[in-house]
Amino acid sequence: MSNKVAPLLQVVLTVVVLAAACYDLKIRKIPNWLNLSGVILGVGLNCFLLQAAGLQLALLGLGLALLVYLPLFVVRGMGAGDVKLMAAVGAIAGPRNWLYIFLATALLGGLVALVLVAYKRRLFLTLLNLSTIIGELLHVRRPFQKNAALDFRHERALGLPHGAMIALGAIAFLSFNSLS
Repeated sequence: MSNKVAPLLQVVLTVVVLAAACYDLKIRKIPNWLNLSGVILGVGLNCFLLQAAGLQLALLGLGLALLVYLPLFVVRGMGAGDVKLMAAVGAIAGPRNWLYIFLATALLGGLVALVLVAYKRRLFLTLLNLSTIIGELLHVRRPFQKNAALDFRHERALGLPHGAMIALGAIAFLSFNSLS
């Protein structure tokens, strides 16, 4: 399967992730109607454009996103809206392209997080938290149970609007994809 994303799907992906970023930056939530619309449009348009192969592509992309993101939700590393947004992105882009978007999101989000940690002068605390997270996960425990501040909803958590990072990753992917 090609890495190229059909122009109509590029528009839908752009609209969905930019709208999600706006909501996430403004109210720190991504609405269910937006995520559901993304899933429906992703599955529907892929089916329309590629018939049965499009349905398979959309469902595999959605499934891969859930496989990767649900564990992050379970350990309270991110909210349900972020998981549902990435599921919508997977349904629109398919599994291979979703993986590229995920990698771009992780790299760009990591850079933004490093800048935020440096700006807030929380490097030592962040490294300590990272050590706790790794230790707890290696013992198959949820990190927030040892330290409540490791729950993304905690008031001391250094929150980063992941929906905005997903938008950055998706736009970077689409920009790179249009050059190749």
